[in-house]
This record gives sequence, structure tokens and C-alpha cells, in this order.
Amino acid sequence: MPFSTLPSLLAEALSARGYAEPTPVQAAVLEAEAEGRDLVVSAQTGSGKTVAFGLAMAPQLLDENGKLPFAMQPLALVIAPTRELALQVSRELIWLYGKAGGRIATCVGGMDASKERRNLSHGAHIVVGTPGRLRDHLERGALDLAALRVAVLDEADEMLDMGFREDLEEILDATPQERRTLLFSATMPKPIVALARRYQRDALRISTVGEDRGHGDISYQAMAVAPADIENAVVNLLRLHEAESALLFCATRENVRRLHSSLTERGFSAVALSGEHSQNERNQALQALRDGRARVLVATDVAARGIDLPNLTLVIHVELPRDAETLQHRSGRTGRAGKKGTAILVVPYPRRKRVESVLRGARINAEWIKPPTPEDIRKNDHERLLSALLEPVEIEDADRELAQRLLAERSPEEIAAALVRVHRARMPAPEEMVDGRSGDGPQQQSAGPRAGFEDTVWFKMNIGRRQNADPRWLLPLLCRRGHITKNEIGAIRIAAGETLFEIPRASASRFAAALRRTEGGDPEGEGGVRIEPVEGTPREAAKQNRRAGPPPGRHKARPAYQARPNSRGK
Repeated sequence: MPFSTLPSLLAEALSARGYAEPTPVQAAVLEAEAEGRDLVVSAQTGSGKTVAFGLAMAPQLLDENGKLPFAMQPLALVIAPTRELALQVSRELIWLYGKAGGRIATCVGGMDASKERRNLSHGAHIVVGTPGRLRDHLERGALDLAALRVAVLDEADEMLDMGFREDLEEILDATPQERRTLLFSATMPKPIVALARRYQRDALRISTVGEDRGHGDISYQAMAVAPADIENAVVNLLRLHEAESALLFCATRENVRRLHSSLTERGFSAVALSGEHSQNERNQALQALRDGRARVLVATDVAARGIDLPNLTLVIHVELPRDAETLQHRSGRTGRAGKKGTAILVVPYPRRKRVESVLRGARINAEWIKPPTPEDIRKNDHERLLSALLEPVEIEDADRELAQRLLAERSPEEIAAALVRVHRARMPAPEEMVDGRSGDGPQQQSAGPRAGFEDTVWFKMNIGRRQNADPRWLLPLLCRRGHITKNEIGAIRIAAGETLFEIPRASASRFAAALRRTEGGDPEGEGGVRIEPVEGTPREAAKQNRRAGPPPGRHKARPAYQARPNSRGK
């Protein structure tokens, strides 16, 4: 259905905002079969669902003149899981219903509750709020839902995940039975189905997930790195892309704090969002991103829900999403409104197979890329600098006078070189990473002992090919556990269920002592990997193992950090 068939004042508002035709979800809720019915709508983030439910409830709100009638009690209620999303929805509805005389009241945690109660007492056509604050106003008698015609639950799955079931039920129980209920949810787990069955009548099921799935305007990439190199990989990705705005996802507030601090120390203009930040701090962080004072946001999944950053072009999954839906929800923060975006997963080597499975489940064809090197970054820097300097600009007289003074003192080549140096000094330095492309790391096979490895002691680890063992992530693991450098590790030989490697005899006792101190300290991480010396050469050790037979529980001897990844993908 084209927008021209809508009431004239809504069509004018849409035209003024640059809307030419409806998105799939907007078109679906405007179809004749959806008119006046309860709806259960599956739509991804960034699909235009706020405008969709704003248009869907118009027939219940507007009078015969296409305007909103006088009302002291709200005619529509929109419930959202977070402050940011509620404020975003409120902003959208203000411009959509502004020409029709709509009054919108917002009720969210972290804001002045007494001011909200005053706004409600003056009358509002539409109330937008979070479950907890709405329930509080309802119980205090400030929110009267007796005249309500439409109730909208936005991102209902997120609200149930966040523990708002009781709040939602109390709010909906206070609304008239004949109200229309619109339920919007990116996913449809059983609790959502149960909620719909209880509070809706003959609901029409609409799904545009298949059309939006994977977000056609988002380019997905995945990059396998050594676990110790994740932070360095993030630094190099930020430097390679130099995005106008970038969003980095971590699993916990502690990891947000750590990564934000590290990036700030390196010279990035970064802000952070997590559960430990106040509403005022959150508002300041988002404003810094919108006005360009900051270019990088480090956030948890919950803290990033509902934020709206129009210039966001890069999303980096620093810690892996727990499932395909979370991956899409995170990535959907970019690639909006026809703009292109990039979503990159930073994948520890042991987790590659799991990530490939998640990508298949999401029907996302991600490109596996190599970690960017300092050379890659410098090449991009050169191109960006040339492009910026060669772009036509208007030169002010004062700048021209300064340029002439410089030319009198230095040659054009010297001035250009100084300009490049100043530009480079403003950029955070790229990081060197452990990478399989370099030839200076340990090799699985060698033509003979290299210098310093004529006399060695062999050790073994209880992980092998079955656990995705790879020299690129085993190397930093051994360095951390054994307190040695990569130059003190010789050949690495990976078998099906174990890995053998050699250490110079001069370093072996120190290495073994460090192993004893670090073993078991992190049972669900690297400390759960068992490392011990073997007698003789790898061939002799293999013979001894065959004669002894497989030890009890051998096939269960894989590290806990790999066999049982936690729900947040750490």
C-alpha cells in the first residue's frame, strides 16, 4: 500500500522526512487484512517497525478529519524495553503525529518521575515508556488506561529476557478488553507465543524476517585470531576502517570497562555504555557520538538496545554473540535507511567451527578475512590522506598567507612531508599480531634443530586436532602459562587428541615451575589445559602411549574453555 492512501496529515509528515515508499513491514501492517486486527509481527532491527506500528494504529486514533481528538487519558500505549528505545520511539511518533496535533508523553526510568506525572495529568494521546516506570505510574494512579484503544509491545522478546513479564501483565490487565494489541518481536520464543495467546484475539501473524534476514545493506566478515590477540585485532580493525562511528560489543560490563580504557590510552576517541553507567552518563556518551566528539562506542548487548546512531557504519563483535538472533540484532545497528554497513566477528581460533555454525543458522554468508597488518593500515592511511588533501576546498586569505610564509622557509616537499608526519602522529599506532603468514613462529615440521634447540625437553598438552588446536593460538597460550617467549618454543606437533612441543633444556625447569603455578587457576579457561613433560622423543612417547592404551576419560580431556563456551560467547 503506498503512503498516498494514508490520511493526508500522516502522508505529509512521511514525505517531509523523505519517505518515498513503505518498507516490507510497513506495507504488511497497512494491508487490508491487517486493518483493525491484533498483530504479531516479526521484524528485524532497522526495518522501520516504529513507523510501522505508528501507521498501524492510526485508524483507532484519528477522527474523520484525520486529526487526534481532545483526550485527557491516553488513547495509545507503547511499551519498550530500554530508555534509549523508548526515547527513540517517542521522537519518531512526535514527527509522525505532529501535524495531526498529537501529544506524546514519555515515561522512562532515570528521568524526573514528578515531571512525568505532571505531563500525564495535562493529557496525552500516546504514552511511550519502559515497563517498570509505567507500572509505577499505574500503581500511583498517575496513569489511567481506561480509555486506551491500542497497546504496542515493542521488542517484546527483549522485555521478557530482561525479566519484565510481571510488569507487562499488570499493565495489560489494566487496559480495556476491547483494545487492539500489536506485538512486535524479532524472535518468537514460547514465552512470546504464550503472551500473545493470553492478551490477543485472532491475531494476524506477520513476518518480514525472511526478507530482512542478514540485512542486505550489511557486509559480514569474520576474522580468526589468537585469543591473546583479540584486543590488538580490534585496534587494527578500527585503524583500517577509520569509520565515522563504530560500535564494539563486549559480553560484560567489566570487559567494556577494560576495552574502553585500553582504547582511550591508545588515543582513540571512545565512550562506553554498560549497566554501571547512569542515565546522564549514557546521554552524554551518545551525544558525543552524534556530534563527532567520539567515534567509538564500547557496549554490552543490553546497554546498546534501542540506541540510534545514524552514522554508524562499523560493528565489531569483540566477544561472540550467543546465537544467530543476537548476531543479527547487534549487527542491525548499522546498514540502516539504505546506508551500507560492515559487521565483523573477531573469532578466537578454537571457536571458528562454532561461529561457522551460527552463521549457517542465520543464513549469513560471511567473508573470512585475515587480520589487517600495519602495512595494510599504512596503505589505507596514505590513500585517505591523499584523498583529503586533494579534495577541492576554499582557501581563506589567512591560510594562503601562512602557506606563503612556509614556502619561503621550506621546500614544497619538506612541507608535504611535515604535513604527513603531523597527520600520522594523530593516529593510534597499529599493533603487531601473531599470524600464520609470518615465517618466524614455531613450525609443525622442521628440517633440523634450529640454533639453541640442539638439546631440548618435550612437553605435551591434552588438546589436539579434535579441539581445533592450532600453533597460532597455542603459541601465546604457552607463553602466558609458562612465562617464556615465543623464541623459546621449538617444534610443535599436533596429533588427534594431544599436542607435543619442545623447550630448550636450559629453560625447561623454569617453564615447568611456571606451569605448576598457573595450572587450575582458571579451570574454565586456559588454566584447564593440562601440560606436562614427556619421556624421550615424540616417537618414543607415542610408542609408550600405544603400549599403555588410552587413559581413562581420554576422549573427554578437552579444555573447559572450549568444550563449554558460556552463553555470552566468551
